[in-house]
Amino acid sequence: MLMTRREFAAAGSAAALATVSTARAAESLVPGKTWERREPAAVGLSTEKLDALRDLVGGRGCVVRGGCLVYGWGDLSQAVDVASAVKPLISTLLFIAIQEGKLKSVDERVCEFEPALAKLNGGKDAAITWRHLASQTSGYGLAEQPGAVYSYNDYALALYFDLLTQQVFREPIDDILKSRIAEPLGFEDRCTFRAINRPDRAGRLAASVRDMARFGLLYLRGGQWGERRIITPERHKLATNSPIAADTPLTAGNDAEMLPNQRSLGGTKNITPAGPGYYSFNWWLNRLDSKGQRLYRDLPEDAYFAVGHGGKRAVWIVPSLDLVVSWNDATIDDHDESPADPNTKCNRAARLLREAAA
Repeated sequence: MLMTRREFAAAGSAAALATVSTARAAESLVPGKTWERREPAAVGLSTEKLDALRDLVGGRGCVVRGGCLVYGWGDLSQAVDVASAVKPLISTLLFIAIQEGKLKSVDERVCEFEPALAKLNGGKDAAITWRHLASQTSGYGLAEQPGAVYSYNDYALALYFDLLTQQVFREPIDDILKSRIAEPLGFEDRCTFRAINRPDRAGRLAASVRDMARFGLLYLRGGQWGERRIITPERHKLATNSPIAADTPLTAGNDAEMLPNQRSLGGTKNITPAGPGYYSFNWWLNRLDSKGQRLYRDLPEDAYFAVGHGGKRAVWIVPSLDLVVSWNDATIDDHDESPADPNTKCNRAARLLREAAA
């Protein structure tokens, strides 16, 4: 039977509303006990390009779109050290501590929880805030004043982790991880802040790529997980939109006194010159440095990244493409060179990912 014009218009409107409703459902979809699986083509991705991405990256990894796991390679359940890709998770715990009323703000002075800092280096370190620690601008263990220079500093990161867990939360580190992150997000696999079984390496996270993809999806969803708000909108915006100024100078590398028995999370006080213009609460944003160079030129400006070991361990989040990509034990290790060189493996991976979604 033929439809009248009015019936046809009503049917079209209903179809349009159904399409919008489906899109909104996909925008809010999060995994339950296991990931919902879909084929790449079903969510508008090229399997051929994702195969090429897999071959370039190596190791193990997965791709998430529409809240579903749409592509994977290697053992997605294997939980191993994620290296510095843990750092945005530590800053997420900082935001949760503020939400729980354990801290006043990111600009509260850290010496409120470690009084010895107030006298260190003639009082210089009394001005260190939680924002400084999360932005690699604390000057801890260095001659410069807090906030004056950038230095990718794993001694300062260990101070950050230890004070946050021991003096702010005051709970066993894996209890903090499980109650605030792993259990709310439904991690499927083993996770621990003791990935390296040494007392001086607490804070190194072991997690699977599919569970790190859950963490990435939390940020892609703006801090919302299903019906539960994990991170408030203002703190999500703070995390992903607060890069340190592109003209921030680099440290001269002159040592200063640290607290007794200060450990490192694994590296030195001055690991990489990359950071100004990009670094925001331990995330790497796809913005511009002082030379006008984008971090990964073939991804949109809204992309951001958790990166460990130069790219070997990573979570990439691209909101405008509705994508989360997580990998570990990759062959990629040229993150720091990517702003100046369009042909690094990181940039080649970025091109493949963009082409997969074209």
